Amino acid sequence: MKRAFCVLVTVLALAWMTAQAADSTQITGYISDSACGAKHLGDNVACVKGCISHGEKPVFVDQAKKQVWKIDNPDSVKDFYGAKVVVSATSDAASMSVHIDSIAAAK
Repeated sequence: MKRAFCVLVTVLALAWMTAQAADSTQITGYISDSACGAKHLGDNVACVKGCISHGEKPVFVDQAKKQVWKIDNPDSVKDFYGAKVVVSATSDAASMSVHIDSIAAAK
């Protein structure tokens, strides 16, 4: 009985760790602003910077899916406004938000 319990606990722990790791992904996209979203990806850096300086929130736009995601930690992207980037992020699909774990300019 103890052995079965230990095996069950181990399996559940591994499943939980796998599920946690699956939420973090690497995505290419753009840092835009909440007013413009996916309207002008990569072609109007001045607009993105201007909108953010006037109170709009930075957002991440998934290039492939053209989805706009709120950024939980906006200070992490302050050097990349308007830029094409590759991010490693943990996403929350229910709230369409991401937590940026790392960010770099895309090539």
